[in-house]
Amino acid sequence: MKLFLREHLPLTVVYTLQLLFTVLIFWLADRRNLPLALYTALLSTALYIGYLLYRYITHRSLYQRLSQPLLSLEEFMGHTQQPPLAEAVQRLFEEQFRQYQHIIHTYEDKQRQHLTFVHQWVHQMKTPVSVLHLMLQEQEDVDELRAEVDRIERGLQMILYTSRLDTFAQDLQAEPVHIEALVKQAVSEYKRLLIRNRVYPQFTIDSSLHVASDQKWLAFVLGQLITNAVRYSAGCSNHLQISAFRDGRRAVLEVQDFGIGIPQKDIRRVFDSYFTGENGRRYGESTGMGLYLVKQICEKLGHRVQLTSQEGSGTRVQIMFHEALTSEGTALHNSSQPT
Repeated sequence: MKLFLREHLPLTVVYTLQLLFTVLIFWLADRRNLPLALYTALLSTALYIGYLLYRYITHRSLYQRLSQPLLSLEEFMGHTQQPPLAEAVQRLFEEQFRQYQHIIHTYEDKQRQHLTFVHQWVHQMKTPVSVLHLMLQEQEDVDELRAEVDRIERGLQMILYTSRLDTFAQDLQAEPVHIEALVKQAVSEYKRLLIRNRVYPQFTIDSSLHVASDQKWLAFVLGQLITNAVRYSAGCSNHLQISAFRDGRRAVLEVQDFGIGIPQKDIRRVFDSYFTGENGRRYGESTGMGLYLVKQICEKLGHRVQLTSQEGSGTRVQIMFHEALTSEGTALHNSSQPT
């Protein structure tokens, strides 16, 4: 009731002033018609009070809901037949509630995924740490120690980049990136992994090709593709192909392995977080996060990623850049055929 009175107080004040003004005009025009003026004022007041009573009765549930504390979300979503204004307010509240639920569920899902990944990562890091302890006790080959350290380093790098995804914009630095230099840097960084698994990269790269991207994030993406290519090629093939070429105005960076490939039933889900598929169950190191991070980072950078695979023949992953640049960092407008 108090909310109703506060809402209609300005209207009541304006109505009272208007009524007094009308009676005053009647009285000044003809003092003999004062009873008629008072009768008109009484009738108008009765109509106004009737209007207020009608409005309060029809909107009482709305005023009560707005005045009383909310005890539960289910009570908030209760719906009954109401006047148009109350219906509109109810729809607004319900839409806000749905959006709020969506935001909460999104954050809960992100938190759950992050915790799952951390648990998986901690579990995987136990193995190389245990191996390191054994090697230190038995004084085994230093190369094996380096391999285990590399595994830990790659795990640390993955969890670090995963944690940065939510603040991606703060860590973004767009610049012209020389593809050939990027590939050489990535291959050099992963050379011990390549040599240890006896997988050797072959290159078909346009040395003049530049793209607009972020050097650090793109290097991480390429590293994930190389790691996957080596993991699923070892023992099946001794080489992988890294290509970069122009396709019209676009630029394409491609990593192709000739390993075990991906079963057709798993291809549509390879970019889902924590999906390891049939191959992941056969290879214990798989976290199901590599290609997911590749997809997420490429989307945030404005690039498109595409994967094709045939079981037993290998996998090809292409990163498609919106536009190729010249060595000076300007966009190319002439078309050329892919290499």
